Amino acid sequence: MVAEGKMKYTRFGNTGMRVSRFCLGCMTYGNSKWEKWVKEEEESLELIGKAYKAGINFFDTAEAYSNGDSERLLGKAIKKFNMPRSRIVVATKVFFGISSEPDVNLCGTKPLDDPDMVNGFGLSRKHIFDAIEGSLERLGLDYVDLYQIHRFDYDTPLEETMEALHDLVRLGKVRYIGASSMHAWQFQKANNIAEKHGWTKFVSMQNLYNLVYREDEREMVPYCVDQGIAQIPWSPLAQGILAGKNRKSVRYDTDFFVHAFFSKNNEDVVDRVVEVANKRGISPARVALAWVLSKPYITAPIIGVGKEEHLADLLGSLELELTEEEVHKLEEAYIPRPLIPM
Repeated sequence: MVAEGKMKYTRFGNTGMRVSRFCLGCMTYGNSKWEKWVKEEEESLELIGKAYKAGINFFDTAEAYSNGDSERLLGKAIKKFNMPRSRIVVATKVFFGISSEPDVNLCGTKPLDDPDMVNGFGLSRKHIFDAIEGSLERLGLDYVDLYQIHRFDYDTPLEETMEALHDLVRLGKVRYIGASSMHAWQFQKANNIAEKHGWTKFVSMQNLYNLVYREDEREMVPYCVDQGIAQIPWSPLAQGILAGKNRKSVRYDTDFFVHAFFSKNNEDVVDRVVEVANKRGISPARVALAWVLSKPYITAPIIGVGKEEHLADLLGSLELELTEEEVHKLEEAYIPRPLIPM
């Protein structure tokens, strides 16, 4: 069924690696005990396989997603669909750790006082080294292409974190390193520390960026453009809000980040997305994603796919070129807002 839009590929920032213009976010796949909107194994494998068949070669997961089951299923999919290791790009993330309870979601938490999580989260050298071994075992791989810090760790010296990540690259367990969701000054400071010591620098930023949350245009985007850093934004559809059909998405009741998206002018922005979509005779999701892709500084938006028909629709945005008038209409209703705390 998946046919709309031929996959395109692009250079990953200043590296020589090439990735598909979409990255498949694997938070959706794993264990529904973790979150009710997560797909179980059979459906997860099928959807990952469809994405790969459609040309997606870039997959993003994290140690914390479904407490490791997301990584396990991605590893199974790589084997099941005979994905050549030299051609796919596998990314995972470290910070939040893994709970021994399958229904506990640690994302967005900091379990400092939990005796079961002592040294089991954050960006200490100890956790980073323990975490990569766990991720590689679950993925069934010898290395990951992109290892990202999921959040900034205020309790660990940046020098310790950056040296540990550099050592993983030297050991061959990691090819490139990246970061996600932090202040621009923190990201820049980390790279300056790495440059000062001759260590590996971050080559990518997985930031939050969509039509209802554009605050990274102030500092993060200009810094990444200046340094040639790949930008792979998560939630380009704002957890489904920009899909237009139901502005309270399926994840509304359980995902703590959904509530953070809401702003007093969100309805105005979504109305404009729907207006452009109706005139074009296409879905609002396709329009919202085409807007992200229209930005020359965006490398590969991270898309979550829960249904095959959604994948086909999103692929159609690859062929959609918005006019200057449409881009202006989509953007002009936005009102700057306070930063969402990460």
